[in-house]
Amino acid sequence: MNSQTEKLTLRGDAGVIEAQRDAGVAGIPSRGTVVIAHPHPLFGGTMDNKVVQTLARAFTASGWTAVRFNFRGVGASEGTHDEGQGETTDMRAVVQQVAPDGALAIAGFSFGAFVAINALQSLWGTREIVRIALVGASVARVVPPPLPEAAHEHTLVVHGEQDDTVALGAVMDWARPQSLPVTVVPGGGHFFHGQLPLLKQLVVRHLRPD
Repeated sequence: MNSQTEKLTLRGDAGVIEAQRDAGVAGIPSRGTVVIAHPHPLFGGTMDNKVVQTLARAFTASGWTAVRFNFRGVGASEGTHDEGQGETTDMRAVVQQVAPDGALAIAGFSFGAFVAINALQSLWGTREIVRIALVGASVARVVPPPLPEAAHEHTLVVHGEQDDTVALGAVMDWARPQSLPVTVVPGGGHFFHGQLPLLKQLVVRHLRPD
């Protein structure tokens, strides 16, 4: 994201995982580490996606260290696309290496939100996960499991009203049985063109200390 971005080479089941780390704002005590997952690799998704970078900026502005990574088969990450199963393993491997202890946040955009939801199933209860941010969550073609009930108060779900990649109705169908609130951006599309500052503001608001 900037000249201070640190390039990381991590390890996963499929080999090398390419990642980047940005520290929080200087002078603000670190609140922990967030691991952010990117959109679908087969449709051009990478850790440099603008929504992913917006999430990272929101977290670093709020005192978090932000780690973005490329799923297997993307950029310098080894392996091949695995329909979400291997990618979930990748996300857990990144968490274990960049944030083995301490406060943890999980975030994802589109397919990355789908992976984040799946990763949370095994991470929740084993770690102190204090914030979750899911943007444009891919819940239509393959429906992810519900979030742990205790995670709801720590979770922000944001979706564009006019998302033509993942229909708002699909997200509501996933969230409704959980009574999980969804923040809808009026007129917003899947990539939040022209509305990234608003998206950042929503995430920063969610990240305010309790």
